[in-house]
Amino acid sequence: MTLTLIDRTRPTDHASGQAADQGVTPEAVPETPSAQAPDPAPRRAAGREADGLAVASFVLGLVGLLAFNLLLGPTAIVMALLALARRTRRPGRAYLGLALGVADLVVLAVLVTVNGAVAWNLGA
Repeated sequence: MTLTLIDRTRPTDHASGQAADQGVTPEAVPETPSAQAPDPAPRRAAGREADGLAVASFVLGLVGLLAFNLLLGPTAIVMALLALARRTRRPGRAYLGLALGVADLVVLAVLVTVNGAVAWNLGA
């Protein structure tokens, strides 16, 4: 295993190339943030957030089949669409959350049609 250390006090090739074109020594050119390598931390955080949205969509869609389908169904659909738009690494869970959210609304429509009310009626 090799450990490589990067000296960030020295200018990069891009900055020294600009300095040479302008007749300035590389030591006089300040290092700009755009010359540095992009930070991968925001990409990982966005990936985790999208994965969390996919899982939350799946769970809310599943729970919505049993209770609160009027609230949890649309919430699961929105979360699934957000997770898919943000390129989740778990698209299967996002698609399942989307399908379960739609199923929540279908179950709600059937219950409203049969019972005539937005309520579960398990008793006689």
